Amino acid sequence: MPARPDPILIEVPESLETERLLIAAPRPGIGPAMAVAIAESIGQLSPWLPWAQQAPSFEDSEAVARRQCADFVARRDLVYQFYDRAPEGRRLLGGSGLHRIDWEVRRFEIGYWIRASAQGKGYVSEAVRALTRLAFEQLQARRVEIRMDESNARSRAVAERCGFELEGILRCDSLTPSGEPRNTCVYARIAA
Repeated sequence: MPARPDPILIEVPESLETERLLIAAPRPGIGPAMAVAIAESIGQLSPWLPWAQQAPSFEDSEAVARRQCADFVARRDLVYQFYDRAPEGRRLLGGSGLHRIDWEVRRFEIGYWIRASAQGKGYVSEAVRALTRLAFEQLQARRVEIRMDESNARSRAVAERCGFELEGILRCDSLTPSGEPRNTCVYARIAA
């Protein structure tokens, strides 16, 4: 059996472009922009995301961005931020990425969030489609999942729009940020 490459040697693009988005790996210096986007959206994010329970400081967000950068280089977690490619200037719209990576199986999970002022414009679906292509075409994924709280209708709609199939609902498998038991929907696509 041939030896598998060390994940740190796997080529992963640091940026992707779609019709409207620049999807870029984290870099030092983006903490303030992340903090502003999260603070704007805290009410929409806090029911679903444990890390979004209070608006972060610029310094806290910068520390997160630098950890994300290190994890990206080490291929532990492939976080991306996505930006509007509009000519009037690039604005941080949200974050996504390939998480819970199993390089042996070639399994990835896509997560996403978007700032409140950019919701409802199809940006998340555009980013998810680009990351799905990256996973299957460049990273030879066998399986890509999207998981969310059963009650998160908007997140479920993104998965369905992007061609992910509901495989099941895991009952009481985790807790909400407030500590209540929650059901988790598991959507997936597998390699053709």
